[in-house]
Amino acid sequence: MNAVVVAVATMLLLSIVRLNVVMSLIIGALAGGLVGGLGFSGTLKAFNDGLGGGAEVALSYALLGAFAVAVAKSGLPHWIADKSLARLNHQGNTGASHMKWLIILVLTLVAMSSQNLIPVHIAFIPMLIPPLLIVFAKLQLDRRLVACVLTFGLITPYIFLPVGFGGIFLNNILLANIKNYGMDTSQVSVIQAMVLPALGMLFGLLVAVLFSYRKPRQYSMGAIKQVEKTDASYSPFSLLVALFAIAATFVVQLVTDSMALGALIGFLIFSASGIFKWSEADGLFVEGLKMMAMIGFIMITAKGFAAVLQQTGDIKLLVDTSAAWFGSNKVLAALVMLLVGLLITMGIGSSFSTIPIIAAIYVPLALELGFSSMATVALVGTAAALGDAGSPTSDSTLGPTAGLNVDGQHNHIWDTVIPTFIHYNIPLLVFGWLAALVL
Repeated sequence: MNAVVVAVATMLLLSIVRLNVVMSLIIGALAGGLVGGLGFSGTLKAFNDGLGGGAEVALSYALLGAFAVAVAKSGLPHWIADKSLARLNHQGNTGASHMKWLIILVLTLVAMSSQNLIPVHIAFIPMLIPPLLIVFAKLQLDRRLVACVLTFGLITPYIFLPVGFGGIFLNNILLANIKNYGMDTSQVSVIQAMVLPALGMLFGLLVAVLFSYRKPRQYSMGAIKQVEKTDASYSPFSLLVALFAIAATFVVQLVTDSMALGALIGFLIFSASGIFKWSEADGLFVEGLKMMAMIGFIMITAKGFAAVLQQTGDIKLLVDTSAAWFGSNKVLAALVMLLVGLLITMGIGSSFSTIPIIAAIYVPLALELGFSSMATVALVGTAAALGDAGSPTSDSTLGPTAGLNVDGQHNHIWDTVIPTFIHYNIPLLVFGWLAALVL
């Protein structure tokens, strides 16, 4: 048995039966390391060595949680929620339907903008989503749909548009790695190459919105009110300070490329402005840490998990073995390469980190089998993106869960991971396979 298959399958199966994701990752890493011949001590060493790789991301999310609590303290998210509730109460049942579609549209646009126009990735979720939970509950809006909407917006822009995070993914990582392994990409249009996979994501979103989660779903209003104050106070001054702090955070993050520093500056602006007392800063900071702690621990553990997979050497073995299955059959080759990419990304949790691993093998195979440069870009890009949605360790699923589960009514695996896997990985696989064959 291949160590990668064993580790990822163990992690996914344990997560599905509701074992904590962190524990599932640790057990999966142990299983993969033992099967991969590292032994118990070797597996633990590789796992521990990899943990440090997630520290920066975990710190960024922790500071982001503190900043989100400070934003909530200003009353800005609650002002948005109050305006939405007022409009909902005023318009009645007819307005509720319109409000539901408006929220879906706005959340989609905000999530997509977080990848390019204002490249903050998941930073907006813990600030915007929790205060809107009461609006979602009144609309009986299925949170699984919201998770699908957010994940669509977090992934689709970077696999299709070469700006913001898309510029990093498509130009700096995808095209650069394909070129490094011997294929000319000078005439390749990444937009044209990735348009079919992007349409696959859009197809999945439409299925989720129009069919899968269209029915009303009940949530406990009492549970929401326990964690989200419905009588939060705010003033024009506090709202202006919040807007200024958010803008400053975005600018600092763009200039320094550090989410942690941006969040810290934003938190300090709130403190200096008097939105909360200096003596309250410690309590608010701890509250923010609690909100994002699970994401941080999962990201740290996922780095250890990925380190074990790489240390076994079975990732390359898995790719080499899969290459032997399809011989010179391009149709089968494209499908197998996409499935292997899905498995690797599900384990590593990052499409950005998957490309350097698979490009070394996929590009020479694509050259040997006669795939065009456009088809190879579509193949490698889709193989890496597969699994970003639907992975328990991906920030594209962890982010939505962090915002939707503040009241304990949204399960990470069953309400975010599985819905996004079904609605995005399956159509992405089909449309990516088609792109690799027709380009």
